[in-house]
Amino acid sequence: MGTARTISRRALLFGRDGGERARLPQVLRPPWALGGVAFVDACTGCVACVDACPEQVLVLRKGKAVFDPERGECTFCHACVDACAPGALRDGDGIPPWRLRALVDDACLGARGVVCASCRDACPQSAILVPPAARGGARIDADACSGCGACVAVCPTHAIRLHVPEETAA
Repeated sequence: MGTARTISRRALLFGRDGGERARLPQVLRPPWALGGVAFVDACTGCVACVDACPEQVLVLRKGKAVFDPERGECTFCHACVDACAPGALRDGDGIPPWRLRALVDDACLGARGVVCASCRDACPQSAILVPPAARGGARIDADACSGCGACVAVCPTHAIRLHVPEETAA
């Protein structure tokens, strides 16, 4: 067991736990982005998808369009796909927008005994389960999660991030 660390209530609520854990910025491609290097090759940085996004969750970073869940949720409206003349974003029949799913880490307030349900309340798919009375951290139902990012920005401790789950062998 590690050494217990005392932190202030304010630091806890704002996700500053005094630890060395630093978040590396994730680069998340827009929905329906081509796979592998095909997206990097096809995206010209024209910002048409960024301008078309009604939720304003797409931004240009290093000359390529990326999804930034800290800005809000993707509603999968297809406006970015419709605006993408270079063809870096393509929505085919039944193709999911991406494989992203939410992941909750140990900075979750519920895991620390503080009542919080911000992520659950923001989730349009009801994919987040929060035990009552702060009896544990939030859990994600990966089958129900669309990876929209609605839960990311509302988390007061930044305990939620989006990731691509590992493939499991059948």
